[in-house]
Amino acid sequence: MPERKIVDETFTISRKRGNGILRREIWVDRHGHVVRYNLAYINHALHSGDNGRVVGYDNAHGSHHRHHMGRVEPVAFVSFTDTEARFEQDWLAIGGQK
Repeated sequence: MPERKIVDETFTISRKRGNGILRREIWVDRHGHVVRYNLAYINHALHSGDNGRVVGYDNAHGSHHRHHMGRVEPVAFVSFTDTEARFEQDWLAIGGQK
């Protein structure tokens, strides 16, 4: 059985709470292990490059990495739970800025 997408969510953040969009996509293997993910905070008012992605984490192209204001840097992968927590911390810090 190939991998399957189990989460495909887009949340709009109100202007009062920082504006922008949160995007979450998660794929799992037949055992339920996360094999692919894309987590992104998009806000064209803060960053117009990279399709508006201000900060994001994904493992496309066979490596775990972080996008931040157009820069891409590798990140150490501990677990998907840890990656989600780092993403949340990042977008709250950035998205909360006025």
